[in-house]
Amino acid sequence: MRSLLVINPNTSSSVSGLLQHHLQHALAQGVAVQALTARFGAAYINSEASYAVAQHAVLDAWAVALSRDARPDAVLIGCFGDPGLFALREGAGVPVSGLAEAAFAAAARHGRFAIVTGGERWRPMLERLACALGQDCALAGIHTVAPSGADLAADPERARKLLTRACLDAAHRFGADALVLGGAALAGMAADIAPSVPLPLIDSVQAGAEWAGQVLQRAQPASAPEPGSGSFGVAWHNTSWEMTALR
Repeated sequence: MRSLLVINPNTSSSVSGLLQHHLQHALAQGVAVQALTARFGAAYINSEASYAVAQHAVLDAWAVALSRDARPDAVLIGCFGDPGLFALREGAGVPVSGLAEAAFAAAARHGRFAIVTGGERWRPMLERLACALGQDCALAGIHTVAPSGADLAADPERARKLLTRACLDAAHRFGADALVLGGAALAGMAADIAPSVPLPLIDSVQAGAEWAGQVLQRAQPASAPEPGSGSFGVAWHNTSWEMTALR
């Protein structure tokens, strides 16, 4: 059986449960999905500082998985913003992606795309990520709404109305060919909103599931790591014992 490790870089176990549910449902029965929640950091990532801490938390979660002899066949970072993506990809030795990277790639197949997401301070972070991923030319614009993804998930009915208006506004303003509804906490909402939106609407969690399904179909089963082994080439100091073992 193939295995997918989903790392939730924030400390909200409810988001991990939501990701586990949607991803396991979307993937084939031959894929085991395990969601790990960050052991430290912010309950919701909504600023540069919380994003920076989340990058450390992602590496720590990876180290925890290896310490449990649970080396996966692929890793998906369960945050629309992909903290720690490049660092984890550098040394994990298995395919690694994130909700934003997967959603950008899915949307770019339609042409230029715009993003709709919760949290006003996400705009510069997502612009920077799109540039780092080589998607800046495909990105038509970003429409953020004031409530965070967690706030939106807490009131789904209000969220659907607000996000529908935001998607319609983004479609009109940016002249995009597709829209991305970004956010782990917004998993499943795109399906409800899509009939009211005149453009293809990409659910970032569904895009992550599609990426995982494709790479797991091609991947060879991961071998168990030797005790104390790692491939990051760093001697860690004053980190968790699990990270120290990854030097």
